[in-house]
Amino acid sequence: MTYLGIDIGTSGIKAVLIDAAGQALTEARAPLTLSRPKPGFSEQDPADWWTGVLHVLDAIRDSHPELMARVEGIGLSGQMHGAVLLDASDAVIRPAILWNDVRAAAECREMEERLPDLRRIAGNIAMPGFTAPKILWLQKHEPENHARIAKVLLPKDYIRLLLTGEHVSDMSDASGTLWLDVAHRRWSEALLAVTGLTADAMPDLVEGSAVSGRLKEALCRRWGIAHAPVVAGGGGDNAASACGIGAVEPGTGFVSLGTSGVLFVSNERFSPNTEGAVHAFCHAIPDTWHQMGVFLSATDSLNWFARLVGQDAAHLSQTVAEGFTGPGTEIFLPYLSGERTPHNNAEARGSFVGLSHLSDPRAMGQAVMEGVAFAVRDCQRVLVEAGTTIDTLMAVGGGSKSELWLEMIATVLDMAIAVPEDGDFGGAFGAARLGLIAATGADPKSVCTRPKISRTITPRAEFKSAYDDQYQRYRALYRGIEEARSQA
Repeated sequence: MTYLGIDIGTSGIKAVLIDAAGQALTEARAPLTLSRPKPGFSEQDPADWWTGVLHVLDAIRDSHPELMARVEGIGLSGQMHGAVLLDASDAVIRPAILWNDVRAAAECREMEERLPDLRRIAGNIAMPGFTAPKILWLQKHEPENHARIAKVLLPKDYIRLLLTGEHVSDMSDASGTLWLDVAHRRWSEALLAVTGLTADAMPDLVEGSAVSGRLKEALCRRWGIAHAPVVAGGGGDNAASACGIGAVEPGTGFVSLGTSGVLFVSNERFSPNTEGAVHAFCHAIPDTWHQMGVFLSATDSLNWFARLVGQDAAHLSQTVAEGFTGPGTEIFLPYLSGERTPHNNAEARGSFVGLSHLSDPRAMGQAVMEGVAFAVRDCQRVLVEAGTTIDTLMAVGGGSKSELWLEMIATVLDMAIAVPEDGDFGGAFGAARLGLIAATGADPKSVCTRPKISRTITPRAEFKSAYDDQYQRYRALYRGIEEARSQA
């Protein structure tokens, strides 16, 4: 038997097929673009996700029909927080408002004023990237669209609807809506009421490793699948990645350098730290939670700067590595889209500080990479302040292909970072594992094991003191810039 994982990312759709032993057999990808109609806005058309899913699964069918025929379980992973609005006939009302959209900052303040108990129930600060504040924004600015809402789904759950006909979400993805009572793993009537909704507008909830439905017969025929496979609850992209990388035991974690950046650690109990803007969510497997520090522009920062100077990001990072002699003098604050952890500030913006006549693209590219490393340290700091112990870290995401970037992060964290053997152990792979568990009833922790490690990146002791000093300047710059902006 084979098992399929589908990830609905921000920049693309990915599908991975694994066997019963959990070995990856084949994969396919399709690119996506996003729209930024106004500053701070970020949207995608859900129809583009479905087109991408059809493309990647058609590709696997065409290249490996015998493997596709044996699919027994499907898992879903996806970008979190996006608001997919459906009317009573399940038609999409408007483009989905995404996780990195910050238009609803005022509505976040309004939610916390309306419900002083919000942080205790949700375990999280109201942030504009979350789903619930977006609905309040729509109520004010697009009342005709708001009036048509019958269901609100997350991105991967909209794809589930098209695959199975079921309105279902999982606990980990639902945690990022700001409508879930995270400690008790259920929708909160009080949180929903703040945005004028009831549980009728919500999907049903299952654990990420549980069955949420079966693939429609018409789609089984399209892809040549012999028997309708079960579709697992799946998970938000980071929880699914944790299942792929084996970060399911307490204290195990990963650092992700994707479009956004994440420092993730698994917990045995619900452990919020709202003062530090830590995300405290349900994990994608039962009776497990996790914490995340999230910053919005990781590889996005390097991609932005590379475009600005007319270079390819991979080439730029290689140029930085070839000329690296230690910490630079330039400092970059990576707040291009506002920031979550630790500042919860949608109005924060990126900055270069300490530029000189010698500040060429290589030096500024190094500053960008170091700024992202300092953002990871910010996340580590607030997780530790919450009483969390991070025992082990692994690296995932496209940015982790840069050895120097991982060395910077290991040095500023003063922690070793394990790099898995070649292979993508991200959301699609973790989703495939969840599909296997749902289909077979296997113990999640026996399936979600750590991959083999190819190497371990250790801190550069000779640079530790200089990076510690630079990090303190980095923190002071944010405070100084924000103070000056507030007085302007």
